[in-house]
Amino acid sequence: MTTKALEGIRVLDMTHVQSGPSATQLMAWLGADVVKLEAPAGDITRTQLRDIPDADSLYFTMLNSNKRSITLNTKTERGKQLLTELIRRSDVMVENFGPGAVDRMGFTWDRIREINPRIVYASIKGFGDGPYTAFKAYEVVAQAMGGSMATTGFEDGPPMATGAQIGDSGTGIHAVAAVLAALLQRTRTGRGQRVNVAMQHAVLNLCRVKLRDQQRLAYGPLAEYPNEDFGDEVPRSGNASGGGQPGWAVRCAPGGPNDYVYVIVQPAGWQPLTRLIGRPELADDPEWSTPQARLPKLAKMFQLIEEWTSTLPKWEVLERLNAENIPCGPILSTREIIEDSSLAANEMVVEVEHPERGSYVTVGNPLKLSDSPVEITASPLLGEHNAEIYVGELGLGDEELRLLKSTGVI
Repeated sequence: MTTKALEGIRVLDMTHVQSGPSATQLMAWLGADVVKLEAPAGDITRTQLRDIPDADSLYFTMLNSNKRSITLNTKTERGKQLLTELIRRSDVMVENFGPGAVDRMGFTWDRIREINPRIVYASIKGFGDGPYTAFKAYEVVAQAMGGSMATTGFEDGPPMATGAQIGDSGTGIHAVAAVLAALLQRTRTGRGQRVNVAMQHAVLNLCRVKLRDQQRLAYGPLAEYPNEDFGDEVPRSGNASGGGQPGWAVRCAPGGPNDYVYVIVQPAGWQPLTRLIGRPELADDPEWSTPQARLPKLAKMFQLIEEWTSTLPKWEVLERLNAENIPCGPILSTREIIEDSSLAANEMVVEVEHPERGSYVTVGNPLKLSDSPVEITASPLLGEHNAEIYVGELGLGDEELRLLKSTGVI
């Protein structure tokens, strides 16, 4: 019988908003028993950006599938006692409160490992130790301070945020990697450990190629960038690939906001490209025939390609380019992604039934393990598993559960 990769691992999920829940959701998909501990009022994203009155928002449901939910007021004495018992029974504890918040509850790392020496205690913060530690961290703040915004956008425009949530969900993925490493190390040492992941650090890790190019600037302009002028910092370079092979998003017919195909021009692809665009003479023209000859003329090269692509729909451009083995990809809008049959077939766009919302679409598990199948289930209602966990697992009586609720402990 197939078991899941993290089956038997209990995760105490004291996270909220996005960076933490994205991490614990991945662990839930991998088979961990993730118990989401919420204040009696619930994770703030349950009510943020609501589209259906009195139902959990998509913001919440798309970050908290496959979890169980309990409520607990950790400021009360009884709440602290129950939290202590939950920590004792957990393999992993994850939190993304402001710096020092869990310590102020009375649960320092020393206290947590005294309760449970085997626990892996992971914290997601905006920044590491230093002058930024107390800064409030948001997705785009992390992008701003991790190198992403300074290098995103066009040369003559302002810094730009990326649509990908590299500050929040990107950090969550880094946190999962760290937690899994700590769990593996625990099999050898028998000890848990402290895990710290900062959003700024995760964004910087994802921007490493820009630090590569910052150092290359000392030896002259970056030839693979389309920019004409270079100062002492890596410039914004629009849709340039910034890698070893030049690329650009070229417009297609009929000219809508996402009628583009991204094209990479490899050396082997130049000759077939010249045929496709109706300029076969450029294949052997010494002004164009080599990558070195084309580098100073990247803008003109992609202009020539766009003169051809702009007459055709992007799907036809895609078909013709792929027939010549030229690397390319259509710019897919959010609507096209939701309707993409291949993404549905790969269980990356998944339809889920929710008791309040009805049916909604969410993103599936991108980690495909042959022996750890995943079925995406709905996010839990607030406190849905209070009785299951407090009575069924911690051994509280039904009467005490009612008293805890009436006194605001849960």
